[in-house]
Amino acid sequence: MSTGVLLSVPATSAAIDFADPRDAQATRLRHRFGPPQRVLVAHDLHEVAPVLLAVQAAAQLGDWCVGYVRYEAAAAFDAAMQTHPATGPLAWFAVYPHALPWPHGTVPLAVESAQVDWHTTPTRAGFDAALERIGQAIARGDLYQVNHTAPVCGSLRGSPAALFAALQRAQPGGYALHLDAGAEQVLSVSPELFFDWQGDSLLTRPMKGTAPRGATPEQDAAHAAALRASPKERAENVMIVDLLRNDVSRIAQPHSVAVPTLFQVQALPAVWQMTSDVCARTRPGTTLADVFGALFPCGSVTGAPKVQAMRTIRALEPQARGVYCGAVGVVRPDGPAGQGGFRATFNVPIRTVVLRGQLASCGIGSGITADAQPGAEWNEWRHKRAFLERASMPVDLLETLALEDGHCRHQADHLGRMATAAAHFGHPWPEAQAQAALQALARQHPRGLWRVRCLLNAAGEFRAEAFAMQPTPASTDAPVRLQLASEPMPEAHGEFTRHKTTRRAHYDRFQPTDPTVFDTVLWNEAGELTECTRGNVAVRLDGVWVTPPLACGLLPGVGRAVALREGRLSEAVVHTDDLPRVQAWAFLNSLRGWLPATLA
Repeated sequence: MSTGVLLSVPATSAAIDFADPRDAQATRLRHRFGPPQRVLVAHDLHEVAPVLLAVQAAAQLGDWCVGYVRYEAAAAFDAAMQTHPATGPLAWFAVYPHALPWPHGTVPLAVESAQVDWHTTPTRAGFDAALERIGQAIARGDLYQVNHTAPVCGSLRGSPAALFAALQRAQPGGYALHLDAGAEQVLSVSPELFFDWQGDSLLTRPMKGTAPRGATPEQDAAHAAALRASPKERAENVMIVDLLRNDVSRIAQPHSVAVPTLFQVQALPAVWQMTSDVCARTRPGTTLADVFGALFPCGSVTGAPKVQAMRTIRALEPQARGVYCGAVGVVRPDGPAGQGGFRATFNVPIRTVVLRGQLASCGIGSGITADAQPGAEWNEWRHKRAFLERASMPVDLLETLALEDGHCRHQADHLGRMATAAAHFGHPWPEAQAQAALQALARQHPRGLWRVRCLLNAAGEFRAEAFAMQPTPASTDAPVRLQLASEPMPEAHGEFTRHKTTRRAHYDRFQPTDPTVFDTVLWNEAGELTECTRGNVAVRLDGVWVTPPLACGLLPGVGRAVALREGRLSEAVVHTDDLPRVQAWAFLNSLRGWLPATLA
């Protein structure tokens, strides 16, 4: 076995922030760690099991062990499980004599900043080709399901610690771990438990089945209910539950394997996920190496049957997965000191960024079954990548409102919308500070018309500025000109559309280049009108003014909300096919009000 002592490590080489998988109300396991006493490393397949045994022994003696097992270590447990050659250690664990307190606060706000420029992403053509090959393999009867993945690659500008903090804010909860292993750093914010082993009690919680979050509470609840009831998603989940039951039975006491929880729907920021529990009592004498030998890799990231699914993965995916889809976790002392008790908790490292220097990679994947539809699966990948987009660069929440003769128009609506966005993104909401800042601006500008720009950063710092503003000349005789977008906006249902932030690239690409055009009317991939880039849109159909409902994918504009409250507007889905029937157009937002419009 190759082991060694790290001679140079950062001041904080690891941090863990794990949920208690057995008690959702329990205090989270939060610790940081200084330089390790030693490091246990496996470079070859025959070294993996001895390293795991050494990890167990260290925890039994009172040490904390934090580390990972690479996906490519699978053949150490079963030579039939094929992978690409590993690009790093097969197993790596740092051993610490004790754990240090977690930094103050739930998610530390790093002083340094971090931004990732993701420059290599999967292509739709490659994705569709892979799904076609998987479909053919399933049709031949080779297997039932394959978990297909691809990496997203980019470059980090800034601090890994700051990126980890941003990832935690983007994907809170779950099983988060930051590990500096020298040549690479693992920043995992995985929501999926691989296993928790305490005494003879073993719990696994595979995650299979995904649905997007809704734009409204009603739509959100409907998406969750649809996921829970979906025959496809339930079948996908059951396939993996059956696989895990078989895996767990290899180390379980007779008749102890159970599935106490099936088809639980868990809310994550960008998606709903379906989980099920598989548990058992392990046989006397079972070791950590035995548990890995029975379960690794987790069936949720391979498919079923596991061996054939892994052969298919090796043929389809041109590169090693690495830490992604392996296991990342902590093995720690448990029970009275000196009695040799230990507890092992590992996540399945999805939603995990691996850094090598400034180069970043993150795998994205989904389970493909016989009835998988390429469009729906591609959208699932997009939804799963949302946490990366949120964490990849600093984002402030944004509100723009009119200050007219010392009065902030619709102030309560704007602050209420910002508070909702703050809750969604995990930003502290300083209600009193925001009210005081707007009151100060109103006192400073008692006359005239001003545009007020309000920003709230991730630390909960609110600031507001006022800029002179000229009224927009628009009337029935001189309406503003709108143009129809030439293609659908794929981000229509994303969180950066539902909430107003400084991240506006998805809007900016549709802004008019013709100076005579005021704004662009957007539409989604279903052909439904949504909004404009700087406000909402209203049309008169059959003598009634209507505006698209939020479920179509649009910002809940304050001007729109006011018009709905006053009865000036009602909601209705408007398709691009309905445009010849439109009798009149209007652009509206809180800043400019209601502007008569025409469509160019």
